[in-house]
Amino acid sequence: MTTSQVRRGDGQIAYEVRGEGPLVVLSHGMGENRGSFRHLVPLLVAAGHRVASVDVRGHGESSVGWSTYAPAEVGADLLAVVRDIDAGPAVLVGSSSSAAAVVFAAADAPELVAGIVQIGAFVGQQRLNVVMRLVLAAVLRSPRLFGMFHRTLFPVHRPADDAAYRRSMVANLREPGRMAAVRGVIVPVQPHWTDRAREVRQPVLVLMGAKDPDFPDPGAEARAARRLFATAEARMIEESGHYPHADRPQRTADELAGFLAVCAGA
Repeated sequence: MTTSQVRRGDGQIAYEVRGEGPLVVLSHGMGENRGSFRHLVPLLVAAGHRVASVDVRGHGESSVGWSTYAPAEVGADLLAVVRDIDAGPAVLVGSSSSAAAVVFAAADAPELVAGIVQIGAFVGQQRLNVVMRLVLAAVLRSPRLFGMFHRTLFPVHRPADDAAYRRSMVANLREPGRMAAVRGVIVPVQPHWTDRAREVRQPVLVLMGAKDPDFPDPGAEARAARRLFATAEARMIEESGHYPHADRPQRTADELAGFLAVCAGA
């Protein structure tokens, strides 16, 4: 597929588009790239959607060297993609760190956003002991260690091409400036997305892998996210880890189907 670029300030955001129909914009999590959605995209296209997969600033084919990787700015990048395609309003799907970004986008430009989906959203700041803080610091500076960490987020099932995708992801992270972006997207900033959630008036779907190892109780985290919005649903993907769109793509597409129909008719 052809990669498109939209300019944002002094940088560029890369994305690719497939299919025809109501627009769905997919935004990946920390350290990944738009290939994270490689198994979900064909399912959404087959269901009659136009799908834009975005490389978050500093990741994939997007440029590096941004002054900030805050979720509000990532959300603004997604809005820039919607404007560039000129096919909104769109449903924005954010995985992991991008789950915060879609909230800012929906609150800031409701005319461009028909609904949002959070996959594996972090409601609170995780508290780590000294050892875990040291481990995390090492992981966030080493592409190889990040790749090893990424593998642990698939505790039940892995896609058949998981190893190949991870090798490609790690190779991308070895490019200058990429690990700075990985660290940047999780730097604590204010306001937190939870402070803006009540401003979102569009439909919201919270998806969570039932075996997501990032949370001691994934179901409780999903319910906590749901309660922050005026109108939201929370659904669990059984036998799935932190990336249900990768390890359970058909189940994820099934959960999205009804929600996308509601947003298209809203």
